[in-house]
Amino acid sequence: MKTTLQRCLIVACLALCPNIFAQSSAENLDACKSGRETCDRSKLSAPELTDAALAQHARNLSNCRNGFDPCDRSTLSPREVTAMAVADHLRNVSACDSGMGSCDPTKLTPSEARDSSSAERKRNLADCKDGIGDCDHSQLTPSEATAVNTARRELNVSDCKNGAGLCDHAKLTPAETKEVTLAENLRNAQNCQNGWDECDRSKLSPADMAQMDTSDHKRNLTACRDGQETCDYAKLSPSETAQLADAEHKRNYIACRKGYGYCDASRLTAEETRSLSRP
Repeated sequence: MKTTLQRCLIVACLALCPNIFAQSSAENLDACKSGRETCDRSKLSAPELTDAALAQHARNLSNCRNGFDPCDRSTLSPREVTAMAVADHLRNVSACDSGMGSCDPTKLTPSEARDSSSAERKRNLADCKDGIGDCDHSQLTPSEATAVNTARRELNVSDCKNGAGLCDHAKLTPAETKEVTLAENLRNAQNCQNGWDECDRSKLSPADMAQMDTSDHKRNLTACRDGQETCDYAKLSPSETAQLADAEHKRNYIACRKGYGYCDASRLTAEETRSLSRP
C-alpha cells in the first residue's frame, strides 16, 4: 500500500513538473527583459537571450533619449546616437523657452537663443504684472515698467474690492478708496444676510440691518421646521409657533398610524388614538 502511494506521488510530480518549470522559465525571461536582479541569463535559451538583449537595448535607448539613468551610449547605433542628439537638443530648447528644467544656453542656435531670450522677457513681464514668480524690474523697458505699474495698481484695487490677495489701502487713490469701501460694505452686508463669518454689524446701514434681521428670521424658521439644533423657538411669532405645532402634531399622528418615524402616543387626541385601532 505504501509503495503504491509513493508511485502515485512520483507520477503526479512528473506530470506537474514540466508546467512548473515552464512557468519559472517564463518568469525568468520576463525578469531578464525587464532588467530585474532576479534574472538568471544562464537559464535562457538562444532565442530568449536574443529577446532579452533587444529589450535591454530598447530600455537603454529610451533612458538615453529621455535623459534618464542608466544610459550606456556606447551600445547605441550611429542612427540612434543621431536621434538621441536631436531629442537632447529639443529638450534643451524646451527647457530654455519655458524657464523650467535644466537649460544650457550655449547649445542653442542663434535663432533659438533669440527666441529663448524673447520668451524669458515675456515671462518676466508677466511675473512683474501679476506680482508672482521672479520679477526682475531691471530687465523692463520704460514702456514695460509703465505697463507693470498700471497692472499692479489695478491688481491692488481688485484685491481690495474682493477682500483677497495683498491689499494695500495706502496705494489707493481717493476715487479707488471710495469704490473699495462700497465693495467692502456690500460684501459685509452679504456675509451678514447669509449668516456667514466676517460679518460686522456696526458697518451695516439701517436698510441692511432690517434686511439682515429678515434673513435671520427666515433662516431660524427653516431651522425650526427642519428640527435643526440652531432653531431658536423664542424668536418665532405666535402664528409661526402655532403653525409649527400643528405641523408637528400631524407628523406625529402619521408616524403613529403608519408605523414609521418617531411616534409619541401621549400627544394624540382621543379620536386619533381610537383611529389607530381601526383597520
